Amino acid sequence: MKHVIVITGATGTGKTTVSTYLKTKFQIPRIITHTTRPMRPGEKDGVDYYFETDASFASNHYLESVTYAGYQYGSSYEGLQRAFEKNDLVSIVLDTKGAETYVRELKEQAFILFLTVGQSVILHERLRDRGDQLEMIQSRIKSKEYSRDLTLPADLKGVATVIQNDHWGNTQEKLDTIVTQLRASAL
Repeated sequence: MKHVIVITGATGTGKTTVSTYLKTKFQIPRIITHTTRPMRPGEKDGVDYYFETDASFASNHYLESVTYAGYQYGSSYEGLQRAFEKNDLVSIVLDTKGAETYVRELKEQAFILFLTVGQSVILHERLRDRGDQLEMIQSRIKSKEYSRDLTLPADLKGVATVIQNDHWGNTQEKLDTIVTQLRASAL
């Protein structure tokens, strides 16, 4: 069975880091999602996201989409299909609302990984360290979506695997175990 590892949690919990680790260590491709937010330094269109205008964003076919801190984000059916053509195990980074949609639409094909940290000050430091502008950090922290994504939603309880990502070495060990189990279940 094909699986998509849905990586979710609040901004700064390490979702992109986990996705990069899965790709580097296990060759698990990341489904590229779409956004209308501006590129951060070092990001590339078609690699990190498909960076869209409001008009081009509206022209895609989405499994899920959301507005977060004033910008639109979404994952397309076409992107999911392209990823599954390359690999039976893929990953995607989504907010918790998107994760709920994936569970509802893809059922047991969606493996939900909810990332959290022990203290919210860690999140603020990570946002600053990755190069986000102060205004963008403040806007995200004040957004209702940020507050929502800090805790595991009721619809994901009993479905999601929760990892407290305070120590990267511990997180890597947990990820290694998860991938081994998912690959064994696909045989």
